[in-house]
Amino acid sequence: MKRVQIDDAALTALAAEVGQCLGLVGLRLALAESCTGGWIAKAVTDIAGSSAWFDRGFVTYSNAAKQDELGVAAETLAEFGAVSEPVVRQMAEGALRRSTAEVAVAVSGIAGPGGGSADKPVGTVCFAWSARGSETVVETVRFPGDREAVRRQTVAHALERLRALLPGFVRSLQAQEF
Repeated sequence: MKRVQIDDAALTALAAEVGQCLGLVGLRLALAESCTGGWIAKAVTDIAGSSAWFDRGFVTYSNAAKQDELGVAAETLAEFGAVSEPVVRQMAEGALRRSTAEVAVAVSGIAGPGGGSADKPVGTVCFAWSARGSETVVETVRFPGDREAVRRQTVAHALERLRALLPGFVRSLQAQEF
């Protein structure tokens, strides 16, 4: 996946748009971040008034933190590794269970410069987007560039896909109320 460089202004605009969408429908967001180290939470809390739609963030960099804070199963980590769709699924679903948010995003990846393998090269990032009562959406993307570029693209992609998925999440949540 080839991406253009995403600057701070673009991340701020994207976070503001996501926040506006969440605020309009009265939903709150929780984040479960590994490779981004809280950067998504920083982007959303840079927006004035974000306390109306952002509940909390979990920075779960280590496997132990993923287990302790989000309830990720040790067996899942052992079988698939921290950078895997099963793990980010459990991270997102754990963020929902351990927060008051209706929507959650989780990321785990290999930002580099080391840590990659043939199966999971540097730039591999797994994502999950979840809403209470909805099917969790997972995706793996491989981003080009150095550590900074991989992390920046991860923040942007997490927010872009959340923006795209929100209408479906809203419909699902509204259907549950009836």
